[in-house]
Amino acid sequence: MEYVNKTTVKEFILLAFSNFHQFQMLLFIIILLMYMICVTGNLVIIVLVKIGPDLHTPMYYFISVFAALEISFVSVTVPKLLAILILGSRTITFIGCFVQLFAFNALGVTECYLLAVMALDRDLAINNPLRYGAIMSRIFCFKLAFLPWIASFTIVLIPTILTADLDYCGPNEVNHFFCDLAPVQSLSCSNPFISNVVTSIAAIFASLMPFLLLIGFYIHIIIAISLIKGMDGKKKAFSTCSSHLMIASMFYGSVVSVYINPKGSQYDKFLSLIYTVIIPTLNPFIYTLRNKDVKIALTKLKPSQYFTNP
Repeated sequence: MEYVNKTTVKEFILLAFSNFHQFQMLLFIIILLMYMICVTGNLVIIVLVKIGPDLHTPMYYFISVFAALEISFVSVTVPKLLAILILGSRTITFIGCFVQLFAFNALGVTECYLLAVMALDRDLAINNPLRYGAIMSRIFCFKLAFLPWIASFTIVLIPTILTADLDYCGPNEVNHFFCDLAPVQSLSCSNPFISNVVTSIAAIFASLMPFLLLIGFYIHIIIAISLIKGMDGKKKAFSTCSSHLMIASMFYGSVVSVYINPKGSQYDKFLSLIYTVIIPTLNPFIYTLRNKDVKIALTKLKPSQYFTNP
């Protein structure tokens, strides 16, 4: 298709990692394995929390929601990336591009806020242990888990609409492995100033605000832990937060570095691999499967419990 002035772009071309021709197959194998591990590991988490009576607590409820979110998050971008690497299928329709853009950013922002909610849960557990059970009722947990979805989809909607409303009449090569705000905005033949400004403002609410909330909760947690007498008590309290803090630090660090500057950079797609592929793959191991309670739940999953003797 020949693109000239005043010609509307009907599709975009995702460049992905086209500069590394010799590594396409290697990248495909690595990313495919990581995707399979991510989906399988997070599904195991969901099943364990569902059927394990010892895991029917607010903390593991949020972990299971986070696991389902991770599966959705990686499935928005990774399958298309795999198709690009193995089949060279780089094109994506205009509508498909913006559907992917909206879904990816909405789910990503949901992760930011859900991580903050999980930090709040740990804060309440450590600072209000006697009232924790009463505060974190089933209904309240559901509301806390549902709120990030509403907030994130609302935050992402406006910059997505403004970006889709820009004029695209020429270049259609997206220098990324998925459609995202900054790379797509850079292709517009109209002035993207307003869209860029709104994207920057949305980034504050999408990533910086929940990040600051998380930092505030952890400062409160650290103060509480420092007041605990005895190293054993301190270690036990901190052990419930360490994995979450590690995942949150990695995720927020990569997200903020990419989205704080709407103009983007040539390194964005490499940073994006961290939170779109690597972190979701590590999550089941770092965050849950290394947990003592989950190990116990795994040992109780014996094939014999699903069969009865004739």
